[in-house]
This record gives sequence, C-alpha cells and structure tokens, in this order.
Amino acid sequence: MKATRFLVSGMVQGVGYRFFTMRAARDLGISGYARNLPDGRVEVLAQGAGDALRLFEDALRLGPRGGRVEAVEPSDAAPDPDLDGFEIRH
Repeated sequence: MKATRFLVSGMVQGVGYRFFTMRAARDLGISGYARNLPDGRVEVLAQGAGDALRLFEDALRLGPRGGRVEAVEPSDAAPDPDLDGFEIRH
C-alpha cells in the first residue's frame, strides 16, 4: 500500500471539489480524506494501490464541473493503517 498527499490549488473550494474527490476515491478503493485549507487549497491524503493512486491523481487534475484546477502537487506520505474508507474533514 502506498500513500500520497496532494495539495490542489485553483478554484477548488465552494464548488464540490471535496465531494468529487470522495466519489473518485470510493470508486477506486482508495482510503484517506480531503479537507479545505485556510489558503484556498484542498489537501487530499490518499492511500491504496499504486495503479489506483495514479488514476486518482488524474481525476484530481480534472475536478468537478464548476471548479478549476490549476495545480496538483503530490508528495509521498506515510501509510496510515487506521484509515478506513474516504472522508471529508472539516
């Protein structure tokens, strides 16, 4: 299992981006979370199989209708065995 932290910038708050992310993660069997950051970005922690994470990153770059993704910055993260499913954090 691999884990990746993504920082997503653009028009990604107030447009359903976190819900879009949650649906994509659940479709791909990825666990983790998405949360808004005070600076306007969205932080996403995702863990799962390498192939699923690559597809997930592609989805993050597209985003929902009404949003606009300008950048997705991935970085390696430590897997968290306690994460079960994908959630939106506030």
